[in-house]
Amino acid sequence: MERLKIDDVAKATGLTKRAIRYYEEIGLIKPPARSEGGTRLYTQEDIEQLKNIVAAREVLGFSLQELQYFLALKEKIETHRAEYRQAIAGSEQRRELEQMAAGLHRQIAMLDDKMKKMAALKQELNQMAERIDAILEERREE
Repeated sequence: MERLKIDDVAKATGLTKRAIRYYEEIGLIKPPARSEGGTRLYTQEDIEQLKNIVAAREVLGFSLQELQYFLALKEKIETHRAEYRQAIAGSEQRRELEQMAAGLHRQIAMLDDKMKKMAALKQELNQMAERIDAILEERREE
């Protein structure tokens, strides 16, 4: 498995080295392996995780806190899958599933809200652009 230094990861993700270290510090990514000299060594999986974080921030407008919540929920689901296969008590399984469902529904509601706000902003920008285009067209005719 190829291991990459932080400079290579920064180039691949468009993040600064400081941002990558910060994301590690706050738990958005797992701490990478280190060389004997203490240099961080990242995997392709780490790069993909960072790219997903960048996309979630840029495209969806997630805050770091929302990303932490989402990743914690995702990890909880993965853990639950493993435990579920080991057949923990039925009432405990149900409670876990209900908690995960509630978390997922909150995430969906948050995304719906963000999408509505983005659509409203886009409509407002389109209207402003149309007004400016009309003014420019009037001035061309003068």
